[in-house]
This record gives sequence, structure tokens and C-alpha cells, in this order.
Amino acid sequence: MGGSVGGGFTPAVMGVVDGRARVGNYTEWAEFNVLIDPEAAAAVLGDPVLAGRTTLVPLDLTHLVLATREVQELLLYGPPEEKDSDGTKREGRGKTDLRVMLVELLNFFASTYRDVFGIVEGPPLHDPLAVAAILEGTEHEIPFYDYDAKKPEGADRRERFAVEVVTDGTLEDARHRGAQTGRTLVKLLPPGSEGVRIPRGLDIPHFWKVMEECCERADKANEKILGKPAP
Repeated sequence: MGGSVGGGFTPAVMGVVDGRARVGNYTEWAEFNVLIDPEAAAAVLGDPVLAGRTTLVPLDLTHLVLATREVQELLLYGPPEEKDSDGTKREGRGKTDLRVMLVELLNFFASTYRDVFGIVEGPPLHDPLAVAAILEGTEHEIPFYDYDAKKPEGADRRERFAVEVVTDGTLEDARHRGAQTGRTLVKLLPPGSEGVRIPRGLDIPHFWKVMEECCERADKANEKILGKPAP
């Protein structure tokens, strides 16, 4: 997971700085992972061989995958049983310690996302999306959409990008002097070209379903180790 595009690449809320649309999260222009080592990011994303094998999961995508109230209930308690399917909020401690810890971690930065980025529906999820992206072609694949649904070609126009990383400046320049160090600049390549894959969307309900299934598997594994069944 890394980078950010901005400019309406997706409908994600990115935030505003001094009246300007924000691009990054750690600075106005840069996403944290790329900013910390922009030279390494530039080496990978600009390599003609590696670029065609690379999927970039930017903030523009992760800010679409929000841990809403419904998602948090799913992760805490598991899928609703028939008696719970009327939309009533489920209450009480979560199903297992693991699930409680996961939701607490999700909410750790919730106030920052609300106050700095304007994301109010729930905090976004980041790194697990990068893991989900590499499941392409397996039986566990979660569909990612690498096309622009606003264009007439739609899904028939697979998108690939050339990505340039701004390496001028230092971390301090970026943090305190407005430098664009670590910014990822993307250019759409002609149809059929090989380049970096940057999805604009994914099957979000299916993603959260898989996340809950992972929690269930982890619960069963912990039960075997601890000898204590989940309530």
C-alpha cells in the first residue's frame, strides 16, 4: 500500500489543506510510506520490468474502504443471525478478544480521519488492501477494478500507468517547507501498454466478508491453542 493520486481519481474523500484539495496523508502532497523512502519507491515504480508487475494501492482507493458501524458490528459479532437481521444494533462485548482488539485498532485514528480528512462514516483500512490485491488469479480473489467507470469504454479499457515519484527535497522540507517530496505523479498509458496497475475500486462488501471470515478462522485457531471456545 502506498502513494496517492488525487485530482478526483476516485470518489474518495481526501481532505482539504488551506482551501486546496489534499493529495497525501502525512503531508499535503505525499503518502507516508512513499515519503519515508521516495528513492526506493521511484526505483520500483519506474523500473520498466517491475512496473508491469506492480499494483499500487493508493489512498484514493483505501479511503473508499471504511469501517462503518455496520462493518464494525460484522467484525465484532460475526454475520447477523436471522433473529438479528432486522437492523437493530447489536450491543455488548465482541465475540472474542481478537475481534475487540481489531475494532479498537481500527478506531484508534478515527478522530484524525474525521477532523483532518473529513471522513465521518468510519475510519479507512489500508494495508490489508495491499494483501487483498495480490490474491488476483487465486480462488480467494477479491475483484479490483482497474478501469474508469466514468469513461465510455468502462471495463473494456484496462488502465495502466507510468508513475513518477518526486525525490527532490528531504523529509523536513516536506513536513515544514511545503516540498512535494514523496508525491506520486501518474500518467495514463496508451491502451495495451504495460505499466503500474492502480485500481480505482474493488468489491468492498466482498472484501469485508473475507475479513470477517479471516477473523472466524483466527478465532478457531486461538480456541485450539487456548482451549477456550469463543462465547
